[in-house]
This record gives sequence, structure tokens and C-alpha cells, in this order.
Amino acid sequence: MGQEISSHSFDQSAYTAFKKRLRENLDGLRDVLDRPDFGKGDTSIGAELELYLVDKQARPLALNREIIERSGHPQLALELNRFNLEYNLKPVKAAGKPFSQLEGEMLDAIALINKHIEAEQGVALPVGILPTLKRSDFGLQAMTDESRFFALTQALQRLRGRMFCINIDGDPPISLRSKDVTLEGANSSMQIHYRVEPDQFASMFNALQLVTPVILALSANSPFMLGHKLWHETRIPLFRQTIDGRSHEECSRGVPSRVDFGSGWVREGAYELFAEMVHLHEPIIPVVDSENVQSIIKQGGIPSLEELRMHSGTVWPWNRAVYDQNNGGHLRIEMRSLPSGPTPSDMAANAAFVLGAARGLQALMDEIIPSMPFSVLVNNFYQAAEKGMQAELMWITPDAGGLKKVPVMEIARQLWPHVQKGLDQLCVDKDEQTHYLSIMDERLKTGINGAVWQRREFMRLARKMNSAKALTGMVQNYMQYSAANTPVAQWNNRNDRG
Repeated sequence: MGQEISSHSFDQSAYTAFKKRLRENLDGLRDVLDRPDFGKGDTSIGAELELYLVDKQARPLALNREIIERSGHPQLALELNRFNLEYNLKPVKAAGKPFSQLEGEMLDAIALINKHIEAEQGVALPVGILPTLKRSDFGLQAMTDESRFFALTQALQRLRGRMFCINIDGDPPISLRSKDVTLEGANSSMQIHYRVEPDQFASMFNALQLVTPVILALSANSPFMLGHKLWHETRIPLFRQTIDGRSHEECSRGVPSRVDFGSGWVREGAYELFAEMVHLHEPIIPVVDSENVQSIIKQGGIPSLEELRMHSGTVWPWNRAVYDQNNGGHLRIEMRSLPSGPTPSDMAANAAFVLGAARGLQALMDEIIPSMPFSVLVNNFYQAAEKGMQAELMWITPDAGGLKKVPVMEIARQLWPHVQKGLDQLCVDKDEQTHYLSIMDERLKTGINGAVWQRREFMRLARKMNSAKALTGMVQNYMQYSAANTPVAQWNNRNDRG
């Protein structure tokens, strides 16, 4: 939800007008998608990188607006909480060396922020959840002073009618209550955008859904929250629970959450995902635009569909359809489940693996879907988030006569030929493939990703000091390794079990 708004209070007439405009936008979207030339163009990859601002003591620095003002950089954007920033990477063509370009720009983004936070002896840190956060770091005083964030809090409070409740199993489990959504601001992600032509959307989206649990397990990097050792990718339950605006009655009746993995395989194309967002979820920020959608379409133009885009930004499926009117108009798939960090090299490798796997499986999805019930895939997703590289997922094993529980690292090995095939189909240079797949290969050989490293390093330090000091020391060590851009599988490999 990146659009700026001027107010955070709306009356009923605004919601009525917005709903009418949403229906008009859906009609306009259908008309645009029916054009044979819409969305044609080179396959491209982009990303949004969310970062923490952290001092030398591994504590958050609430300086996001100050950094943007100092830098004046147009690709930096404010995040929900004052200690987070977002950097929007430029899209690059999939052919050639796309992942090197993404890695290079992520390094440049971190260096840019570091330059403008030197006075406070701070750094930009890519990490899913900062382990040293305290409960006092949250609340309205931590929220970035932007109307859209206050509007979001008020709207979700209105829908829910009660406090936000956080309950996540762990060692020990965590149980929190909050009047606002700032606990969601603990989450930092690296969101990958993949441009896809409309007639290829359904098969590519389904392929990405299939492999998302695998890459989520391999890239997990958020095992701690407020001193609790929780899921390997705690962002997943934390985001869902902090943004869930459903009432008790809606939950009991099976009304879907605004944060979920989806309701089923995509049957035809992107339109059904947008229609589902409109029909299943109440508007929460009803800002109405003056655009005459049908007039623009009749003149052969590409409408912006502002209301549909605003509404889409207030529904958070882990893989999301994106409509963009720029550059002649196109569709993208936004992958939102992967964490920030530990390094740009790791994040670029994650992107190479997941996009290669999905592209390599895309043509096989009509055969795969009957063998993989969507409910099983959803369970795979949450198993991957909870257990990371130790997860066992239900996977298609023709030799065993159907689905079988398989260790996720074994599944990753089974996917390897599809990853290579997909990267070839994307025309990624061979040396590019070799480099980034070697990072993933080492991660599989060592069994170390960000979450595993954090848990093991914390346990090592906790033998010599109290938990608070161990968390601080662990994050300080993480900061040093991350700054060197050394892939996490090469960090201090130890035999401690985490």
C-alpha cells in the first residue's frame, strides 16, 4: 500500500463510492486484459528490499524519514515503523545477468543508507525480524507519521472490533495484545516482482505457488521475536495475526483473511485474483480517483485503475497479482513471503532458485495440479515457515503412488534440473546460473540458512552470557558477516544444534 493519501478518516459515502468504482475498475481490467497486445514485452525481474536501521548496539534507530530527507533518493520509501526503510530496485531484463544486477543494486542501496546514517553510527541491516527488538519499540509512537499508516490502523480496528492478538508457538511461546498494527512493522522482506504476459499468468502463478514453500524453507531468516525463539520464519504468522481484520464471527464462518496463501489454484488468469480481492474483502481505505476508465479504454489508452490498485494494496496474499499501467501496461507477480537478508548475495540466489524452478515447472502445471490438492500446498507453506530447512513437506512422488512426506532439502535437490531448465528458458547467462546456484548448493550441503545460523549462534553465546546479551552479540556478529556480503552458508559453521 504505497500510495499517498491526504486523510485517514472516511464516512460511509466514501465507502459506497469506492465500492462502485471498484466494480467499474474490474470491468475496465477485463477489457484491458482482453486486448491481444496488452502486457506483451520482455520478461523482467524487480524487487522491493526492506531494511532495518540499527545502531552499533544492535538496537533499532527511528530515523527513516530523516534518511530519506538527507539522501533525496527517489527509490527510497517510508515503511510502517520509523526504524524501517524500503528501497525499490529498478526492474531488469531476465535475460543475461539479472541476479548480479539485483545484487549490485541492493549493495548500492545499503551503502547509500549507511552514508546518510553515519552521524548516528548506524547501518542498514537486511534481516527478517531484528532479534533485539523490545515491546517498547512498538506502539503509535513508533509508527511513521503518514496518513496511510494511521488509516490502515483505524480501518483494521474498525473491522475487527477488538485488539489484535498474537499467539505463536515457540521456546517459549509468545502471546501479545496490541491496539495498533505496529507489531507488523517488525517484518522486513525482499519482495520479488516477475513480469509475465497475461496468457502465461495462470501457469506461472501456479508454478510459483507450488515452489514457494520450498524457497521459504531454504531462505528462512526470522527465528526470534522479542527474545522468544519461535518459527524459523516468524514473519509469516506474525504478519497474518497483526493484519487480520476479521471479527470472531467472520473467522468462525470461514471468511478468508486478508493475509493468506490463496483459496485455490488459478484457473484462467489474473482477473480472477483481482475479482476475488474485490468480492471477498471490504475496502478499508476508500480514496476515490477522478479517472474516467471507460473513456480512456475507448480511446485506446491504459487506465490506471487507482481504486483497484489501492484496494489490492490492502489485501496481502503471499503471492499477489499486480496490475501496472506504466510502459504500455503489464502484469506482474509479486512474491511477498521471503525475508530480507542475510546478504544481497543470498537474496539474489533465492530469486534465481525460485524463478528458475517456477519457470522450469510452468509447462508441467496442468499435470501437477491434479496430484497436489491446494489445501496440502497451504499446509506445506506453513510447515516451511515453522520448521525451515528441517521441514518435511507433502510432495508428489509418482513412484510411491502419490503424495509423500519428503524433507524439504531433498525436494530442493529434486527441483534442481527444473531450476536449470527454467533459467535456460529465461536466457540467464550460464556463468550467472553457476554462481548463484553454487550459493544455494552450499546452503543445502551445510544445512545453514539465516534462521539456522541465528539459532546456533545464539545458543553458542547463551552458554557464556544471559539471553539478552547473547541476542545482542549474535546480531552484532550477524551485522559483520552481512556487511561483508558473504553468503550465510559460509558464516562460522559450527556443530551446535539450533
